[in-house]
Amino acid sequence: MNSDNQGVPGSGTDAPKLTLVTTVCGPGSCPTVYRTDRNTLVVQGYTVASDSVDIDVPAGEQLVEIPMELLEAAMRSTE
Repeated sequence: MNSDNQGVPGSGTDAPKLTLVTTVCGPGSCPTVYRTDRNTLVVQGYTVASDSVDIDVPAGEQLVEIPMELLEAAMRSTE
């Protein structure tokens, strides 16, 4: 295992513990924002193929589409 990626989001090591911040319907079934135990956010949304929008996405990353209202709700819940 390469220790250079240890603790890096998306590296597959040290999986974060998630806490629900907000969702636009029911947890686990649609776009959702989670807070992690390492001071980051995890966003669940709809995958967008990088070749369909002509963006070069590095290995280990994905484009995710979410409703604007989800981010607005997430910001309100962290105030």
